Amino acid sequence: MPNYLPPFTLSNKTLSLVAQISESIGRLTVQQEQEKLLRLRKVNRMRTVQGSLAIEGSTLTQQQITAILDGKRVIAPPKEVQEAHNAISTYETLPQWQPANGTHLLAAHLLMMKGLVKDAGMYRQEGVGVMSGEQVVHMAPQATRVPKLMTDLLEWLESSDVHPLVASCVFHYEFEFIHPFSDGNGRMGRLWQTLILSKWHEVFINIPVESMVYQHQDDYYLAIRQSTQQTDSAPFIEFMLQMIYNAISEANNIKSNDGLNDGLNDGLNDGLNDGLKLSNLDKDILMFIQQDRYKTNAQLAEKCGKSQSTIERRVKFLKDAGLITRIGAKKTGYWQVNSPV
Repeated sequence: MPNYLPPFTLSNKTLSLVAQISESIGRLTVQQEQEKLLRLRKVNRMRTVQGSLAIEGSTLTQQQITAILDGKRVIAPPKEVQEAHNAISTYETLPQWQPANGTHLLAAHLLMMKGLVKDAGMYRQEGVGVMSGEQVVHMAPQATRVPKLMTDLLEWLESSDVHPLVASCVFHYEFEFIHPFSDGNGRMGRLWQTLILSKWHEVFINIPVESMVYQHQDDYYLAIRQSTQQTDSAPFIEFMLQMIYNAISEANNIKSNDGLNDGLNDGLNDGLNDGLKLSNLDKDILMFIQQDRYKTNAQLAEKCGKSQSTIERRVKFLKDAGLITRIGAKKTGYWQVNSPV
């Protein structure tokens, strides 16, 4: 019996998301076995690295991360290039580590933060606060308590019979609360959740959950704050499970979306559907959503140079016509462009 039991409750939404993710994983596994998605594994690794580093303020683009993955030189701040090289090496080494092994955790931090901080691979020796702008939003436990807190957390992880989807979220939150390192806590927390999930199902090695979190990073930090205020990681569990579900749903749709550029463009050029009369604005909306499925109505309005109310009407028309489908919640979900009929 572990000495520490993290406080968390399981809501109906959490249980529902666990069931949905498990079902989606099954579909994705079959798809990957059939298609041998080697190219997509590289794309997803790029998105994982870029997303996790961008949350920490990196300005490297997906194209630059891809170039680094290919061994090419890029013109960018040396520190950010070093961060990218470290992150790529760390994610490539990920399958070799065990989630409940403290030595492995320190080795991962050493690799992730090599050349960036003096105490890479060691727990912090000083106090740290989590900042939001100039405001301290969380004071981490005293440095002298960190080794014991991390030992307790790792022991809980090893002995827990909680579903890995939930356990990975609980660990991620508790890790961020402890803030065991002087720097790199955010990227390490996300890395270790991926490791925990990958031991449950290896497909998670290639699911860019970090990229999804980056697109909703304000909600990510809000969920951490809410969990701390409530002394219950339930808000963070729900948020991360939603991100995991969205990432898997996106991966399940990759095959159809990869062929969608040609299909959609051909369909639009041919009139798409003789029974539908699409305006140039409708076509622009479809194109912008295809480029970035997380586009909001406000962003579409800015892109198209139209009022938000006009965009909302046309989006409703496209949705009713079956040309787009909303996946996930209104706040954290995304649009799927359906194949032309």
